[in-house]
Amino acid sequence: MTAISLMRLVPDTGRLDDIVAFDSLFFMGSALLSYAAIRVTRNTERMERYADNLFVVGMLLMVIINFLFAFDLLKN
Repeated sequence: MTAISLMRLVPDTGRLDDIVAFDSLFFMGSALLSYAAIRVTRNTERMERYADNLFVVGMLLMVIINFLFAFDLLKN
C-alpha cells in the first residue's frame, strides 16, 4: 500500500501501477492458501508451501518494483 501511496505523489509512474496491481494477486493467493491450509484437514503442508512460495515471489516482485520506482527506470 505504501508503494501505491507514493506513486500517487508522482504524476507519471508509467506501468508501475499495473505491476503493483499484478503483484497484489500474489499476496492475495498466499493469504487464501494460508487460510485454506488452516481450515482443511488434508494437503495442508502442500498448501502452506505454495502459500509461502507465493508470498516470497510477491515480496521479490515488490522489491523490484520499488527499485524501479526509486531509480525511475520504468516509463510508459
